Amino acid sequence: MSASAPPPAGPPAPASPPAPPVVKVEGVVKSFGDNRILKGASLEVEPRELTVIVGPSGCGKTTLLRCLNGLESFDAGKITVAGITLEMKAGNGRRTAEVAAAVHELRLRAGMVFQSFNLFPHLTVIQNLLLGPRIVQKKSVEEARPAALELLRKVGLSDKADVYPVQLSGGQQQRVAIARSLAMQPKVMLYDEPTSALDPGLVDEVLGVMRDLHAEGMAQIVVTHEMRFARSVADQIVVFHGGEVIEAGKPEEIFTHPADERTRQFLKAYL
Repeated sequence: MSASAPPPAGPPAPASPPAPPVVKVEGVVKSFGDNRILKGASLEVEPRELTVIVGPSGCGKTTLLRCLNGLESFDAGKITVAGITLEMKAGNGRRTAEVAAAVHELRLRAGMVFQSFNLFPHLTVIQNLLLGPRIVQKKSVEEARPAALELLRKVGLSDKADVYPVQLSGGQQQRVAIARSLAMQPKVMLYDEPTSALDPGLVDEVLGVMRDLHAEGMAQIVVTHEMRFARSVADQIVVFHGGEVIEAGKPEEIFTHPADERTRQFLKAYL
């Protein structure tokens, strides 16, 4: 008796839709008085992606990061971070109760690391890490401490939990600042020139933490002049000039064949 033929194959299962960008910036405008800093900036960052923003000083890179974290309001445009959207209409940049609620949610989803560490000097390292979970997430010390200690282990500072920031090197303080931001369990990490205040010998220990987070799948946006890091680690390079994105692409595209003359001039000064 011959074996029966296998049943005909059914239609292929529909492909899962791609995940939406973890960060989407659409036409963001920001002015300080008569000085327009952001002139319709737009960009996207995919989940698990490390995006490096480069450009000359004063072109709006830091202002954009501060808008993403809600530290700065903006005049017009739309920002979406991990599903939370903040949209401002031209001429109506007021912070209403609805806007304030969206800003609060943005801050929970976007961790921020500054140039100057911004640790509380009167608190120990572990107390700095516990502050956000205790105040914002209403966790007890007993509940939050194990996760905080694990974060210190992640950044290589397990033995520094009970010391004060002044007892740490600049590189160690910046690693504590990264751990403190991670304690709030953000969906994306934002860094504003995180190594600019460090001695050259301390830069790699901070960049190493960022590389590890990238390997773990944390979405990150980094404003930096560390071109070696940008070229070797970034998934996307975004070039800012005059308050807007002039081009974006893979590192080899931007560093080897930049499309815009302004990009070529900028890279010539830093490479």
